[in-house]
Amino acid sequence: MHVATTRRQHKDKVYETHLLRRSYREDGKVKNETLANLSHLPSETLALIRESLAGKSHVLADEAFTIERSLRHGDVALIVAMAKSLRLEKLLGPPCSERDLALALIVARCCAPSSKLATTRWWSDTSLAGDLVAEGTGTDEAYAAMDWLVSRQASIEASLARRHLTKGAMVLYDLSSSWVEGSHCPLAARGYSRDHKGGKAQIEYGLMTDAEGRPVSVEVFSGNTADPSAFVSAVESVRTRFKLEEVVLVGDRGMITSARIEALRSLGGLSWITCLRAPQIRLLAEHGAIQLSLFDETNLCEISHPDYENERLIACRNPALAGERARKRTELLAATEVALDKIGAAVSREQRPLRGTEAIAMRVAKVLNRYKMAKHFATEIGEETFAYRRKTAEIEAEAALDGIYVIRTNVAAERLDAPGAVTAYKGLAVVERDFRNMKAIDLDLRPIYHYTEDRVRAHVLVCMLAAYVLWHLRKALAPLCFTDEHVPSRDDPVAAATRSDSARAKEAAKTNAAGESVQSFPSLLAHLGTLTRNTVVFAGGVRIDKLSVPTPLQRRAFELVGAPIPTRLKAT
Repeated sequence: MHVATTRRQHKDKVYETHLLRRSYREDGKVKNETLANLSHLPSETLALIRESLAGKSHVLADEAFTIERSLRHGDVALIVAMAKSLRLEKLLGPPCSERDLALALIVARCCAPSSKLATTRWWSDTSLAGDLVAEGTGTDEAYAAMDWLVSRQASIEASLARRHLTKGAMVLYDLSSSWVEGSHCPLAARGYSRDHKGGKAQIEYGLMTDAEGRPVSVEVFSGNTADPSAFVSAVESVRTRFKLEEVVLVGDRGMITSARIEALRSLGGLSWITCLRAPQIRLLAEHGAIQLSLFDETNLCEISHPDYENERLIACRNPALAGERARKRTELLAATEVALDKIGAAVSREQRPLRGTEAIAMRVAKVLNRYKMAKHFATEIGEETFAYRRKTAEIEAEAALDGIYVIRTNVAAERLDAPGAVTAYKGLAVVERDFRNMKAIDLDLRPIYHYTEDRVRAHVLVCMLAAYVLWHLRKALAPLCFTDEHVPSRDDPVAAATRSDSARAKEAAKTNAAGESVQSFPSLLAHLGTLTRNTVVFAGGVRIDKLSVPTPLQRRAFELVGAPIPTRLKAT
């Protein structure tokens, strides 16, 4: 059988006739028998009939294939591509299963930070399974990879230092802490909690970065380690592990203390930038080294004092900071007085008055400690009396120093001018940003559940390496995020930073100059996660892997990283 099509023209119109015919022989001649007139059928149906008569088989569209499995791929592949562009695999060590698992742990920490058990289960729902992670990989293999990774920490950090720290480089260092769950970790101890978890044991860790905030090294300490002790360890890392002698260490006022500075003097080759504590600034003001008239025409000026021989002191005054501190002090003074007035009313009331020097003092101390205002109030407490007054002179003396801070450094002026020293110290903000990203925003470093020293150190190292990858990824994807790509330079480093016009335009329009949609970094990663790798099984039993069609935003993200969208994360 076949479909025969005839055409005839009548005037200006052409008529087509489609007939289903059967051919047969009779008396040695080929004849055709018309079985049906198919002219009323759609062209698509006619095409199917022709193909069927030619021997082709057809199935319904929804029965032609089955999507056997869809794996999360886009965000995982992008982070792996970023890691490969940074040569992270080579940095970790020689090819082996532990290295692949360590890389997978870093990628998982970037995409879906969680416990190691949850991570091993998350792997199976992503394209990491089968590419970097063998099917059925569990926590035992993950912990073995962590043990392997931490054994290579010194080599990894030395390589990072060679990449990003050079002779005379600026090195930023700061200390943070995270609380520990459980009671068997030998590093866990009670100390000053930066997470405001005073009832929990904690660990501390010092993060070292280059001047731009790129993580280079991390070191874990016991939870009760003082900042100066950690700083000594950082100095040793710079001198011995990284073999750098002429560098500038930048640390906050609690890190680089006077005692540590004396120790640094004996080492030679190491310069430092820090800031004076409030009592030291008050002493300078009392000796006349700091006067408000210094800031009549400028926000910073260099001063000198015999107590800081062979050092430079750069006094700065930020009017915005001064206003904010004055506002807070006014509010706290007023709140303290309201609470103290309530105590006075309790002492003088007729029914069940508050009595006893000790009882009244305890109530007063509780109020003063709550608002941290004990230094600003004088109190008189008796068995049946209570009175208070403001220490006006002390309050005015403190107010006079509002917004004033003093940078302390031994870096020569020929090498770094006063504005440069202020800018360098303010650079510690990038380390604080790295801590925020590691602890809460991106990587969920806290709390710590591991209970052996090596596992805790490995966990923190994984987070640091993930932060290293994300630092570069955020920079690469800046055009698609609300990130300010053109931070305005500041003539006055003391003044508050401002956003560029292009950043404000992105924020208002929610698009960049090219008209592409912009969003937060986490939202962009979540969108990339919708790019899936699908296992498709056809009716004939043929099985293939097929990526879903990338959106323009997903394609653009891979272009910015400088890599094509890979089907596989590892060459096979």
